[in-house]
Amino acid sequence: MRVQTLGQFIIEKQADFPYAKGELSRLLRDIGIAAKIVNREVNKAGLVEILGETGETNIQGEKVKKLDVFANEQFIAALKAGGECCAIASEENEDIIPIDNEVSANARYVIAIDPLDGSSNIDVNVSVGTIFSIYRRTTLNGPGTIEDFLQRGTEQVAAGYVIYGSSAMLVYTTGKGVNGFTLDPSIGEFCLSHPEMKMPETGVIYSINEGNYLHFPEGVKKYIKYCQEEDLATNRPYSSRYIGSGVADIHRNLIVGGVYIYPTTTKSPKGKLRLLYECNPLAFIVEQAGGKATDGKTRIMDKEIKELHQRTSLFIGCSDMVEKAMEFMHLYAEKAV
Repeated sequence: MRVQTLGQFIIEKQADFPYAKGELSRLLRDIGIAAKIVNREVNKAGLVEILGETGETNIQGEKVKKLDVFANEQFIAALKAGGECCAIASEENEDIIPIDNEVSANARYVIAIDPLDGSSNIDVNVSVGTIFSIYRRTTLNGPGTIEDFLQRGTEQVAAGYVIYGSSAMLVYTTGKGVNGFTLDPSIGEFCLSHPEMKMPETGVIYSINEGNYLHFPEGVKKYIKYCQEEDLATNRPYSSRYIGSGVADIHRNLIVGGVYIYPTTTKSPKGKLRLLYECNPLAFIVEQAGGKATDGKTRIMDKEIKELHQRTSLFIGCSDMVEKAMEFMHLYAEKAV
């Protein structure tokens, strides 16, 4: 069987983007290189002084882990050196990072990234990941600006995630389906392992932090009860599986079928996940695989972005399961009125 590396695959698919002239392909390869470096550090984190917290707090109000900082630095360095993007927006930085050098002077793209999703799980050896989203810039030239990032998810030209688990896997889409690549440590390359990934129409797994049950909207509470009821026709009760790393939960559901819900709560009335560099790229991937992604009533990729670290709720997964959850949200929103 022919082994196809990420680099080979990207080059072969480059014809799908005649306007890109190779920049998008090189940008995706830069991300793959940085992901290998981060994966190496994740794998040896327990052996070196890279576990634990830095003592600092990021713009999200979360305690910064040492590996968060390392991942952020690696992706920023790789993207700056590559010269294919003119600005970066990171979960770890309050403002965008404009790239002002000769290499990036005519760059056509900006990239939004969560360098290490699920980092609260680092110290306990649970899978973490990287999420990225790529847009064509809206400004003309020079370093990128905040306006380049304030685009709806429908304007993404590519998105993906890397999951660092029992094996490292990179999954991405450019709007023409979803493909997954597993890192082969023997040759140091991501190799095509999951071509043309498709999410089942329905599943038997629901993923939600039920510890926050009392703070959920009534529609979410009723949907959870629906998932727990016995009904042979719909294979209920469903299984509750919640890892706590969004990439890991959504990756599992993408492969075997399920729904992931991160709703609003009384503590986070706007939701907690970030629209630009978490929800939009994950929504793009899941939709390209045949699933759905909403905030409980509105398609995620149709939401207007007004600020860099804008938050939202998220209902993402198999189309049938997301639609059923939305039915409950709609029904009990009406009753509340």
